[in-house]
Amino acid sequence: MFQRPRGTRDILPEDMDKRKYVEEIFRRTFKSFGYREIQTPTFEHLELFTAKSGEGIIEEIYAFKDKSGRDLALRPELTAPVIRMYVEKMQMQPKPLKLFYFGSCFRYDRPQKGRYREFTQAGCELIGVNTPAALAELISLSWSCLRNIGLKNMVLKIGNLDILQAVLDKLGIGKEMQRTLLPLIDKREYGKIEEFLSSEALSHSDTERLIHFLKLDNIDEIESFVQELGLRKDSLSHLRKVISFLPMFDVNDFKISMEIVRGLEYYKGIVFEIEAPSLGAEKQICGGGSYELISLFGGKNVSTSGFAIGFDRVVLALEGEGFKFPSSKLKTYVIPVEEDVLSNAIQLTMKLRKRGIASDIDLTGRSLSKSMKYANSINAENAIIIGKKDLEEGKVTVRDMKTGEQRLVDVDKVIDTIV
Repeated sequence: MFQRPRGTRDILPEDMDKRKYVEEIFRRTFKSFGYREIQTPTFEHLELFTAKSGEGIIEEIYAFKDKSGRDLALRPELTAPVIRMYVEKMQMQPKPLKLFYFGSCFRYDRPQKGRYREFTQAGCELIGVNTPAALAELISLSWSCLRNIGLKNMVLKIGNLDILQAVLDKLGIGKEMQRTLLPLIDKREYGKIEEFLSSEALSHSDTERLIHFLKLDNIDEIESFVQELGLRKDSLSHLRKVISFLPMFDVNDFKISMEIVRGLEYYKGIVFEIEAPSLGAEKQICGGGSYELISLFGGKNVSTSGFAIGFDRVVLALEGEGFKFPSSKLKTYVIPVEEDVLSNAIQLTMKLRKRGIASDIDLTGRSLSKSMKYANSINAENAIIIGKKDLEEGKVTVRDMKTGEQRLVDVDKVIDTIV
C-alpha cells in the first residue's frame, strides 16, 4: 500500500470546505482593499532563493537539477517569486501596485503540528509606496483578513528593525555576532542570549541594556532608551506615525515589540507579526513589513512592503477556538424510485443544475431507503423522490431532510419550490 510522503497531508472534503471558507473570505478582503490576484510558478531557478537568503537555504528547501542540468527549487515562500515577476514583467506599470496570492510552498522542515513540508501561504505585496498611512493600511489588511474569518484571539505586534539595528551597532554587536544573536532574539531565548554575548566578551552592562531594550513595549520608554544611547530618532518617529494611523484603519488592539526579527539583510523599517495563542508554541500566523529586494533581483529599487499568512495555521487556529465552520450542503438529491423514471430524473437534475442549484442524482439503482440514508449522510437539504405513479400525475415528492416534512409538488413547479 502506498502512503503519502512525510510532512504532507491529504485534505479530505470536510477539511477542504474549511479551507475554501477561509480562502474565499481572504480573497474578498484582499479585493476590498484594491489588491489584484497573481500566480507564479511552483518552481523557480535556485539562484532566486540563494540570492535572497544565502547558500544556507539549500539545506532547507527542495532543490534539484532538471534534465538539462539547470538548478531549480520548489518555492519555499512567495515573496521572492512575486518580486522576480515584478522585475521581469511589471516594472513599467503605474504605482502603487497591490498584488495578492495563494500558493503551495515547500520546505524540508521537521514535521510537527502547524509545520509541514508542503504548506499554503496567502499574502500580498505593496510596491511603490511606503508612507506611514500606506503601511498602516497594509497592517490593517492583514488584521482584517483574520478578523473577517472569525478568528477572535489574536495578538498584533509591531516593531522597527532600523531601531533594533541601530541599538545593536551602538552596543558594538557586529554582523558576525548578529547572525547567531538574531535567531535567539526571534525565539525570545534570553538565557541563551546572555550566554552567547558573554562568550563574545560583551560587557555585562551592555548585555543587560540590550535585554532591557528588547523587552520594552512602550513607545515613550523606547524613545527614552534611544535618547540615552544618543541615537537618531527618525525611525522612531516613523513608527509613531504608522501606529497613529492604525485606529483610522479600524486597528485598535496592538503591541509595540522590539523582539520582532525578520531577514535583516532585506527587511528595513516597519515589521509586524500576528500570533494566535490557541496554537501554542507555533503561534505565529502572519508576518510582514517593509523590505528591499527589487534591486537585488536586478530592478530599479522602489519601496516595497508585504505580508504572508500561514494558511494552514490559520485553519488550525480557528479549530482551536472551536469555530463553527459553515457546513457544505448539497441542495438537492434526486432519487428515481424505478428505472422507468430514470430519464425523467436525469432531465430534472440537469434543469436544477442549469439554474445554479447544486444537485446530485442516485444512479446506483438501490432501494429508496438506502438512497434516503445516503442523502442524509451527504447533508442534502432536500430529496426529490420520483416515482412512476406520481410522475404519471405530473408530480414528484419533495422531502425536507432536516424536518422530515414531505409534500407532492407539480413537476413544473419543483424548481421554484426548491429555490
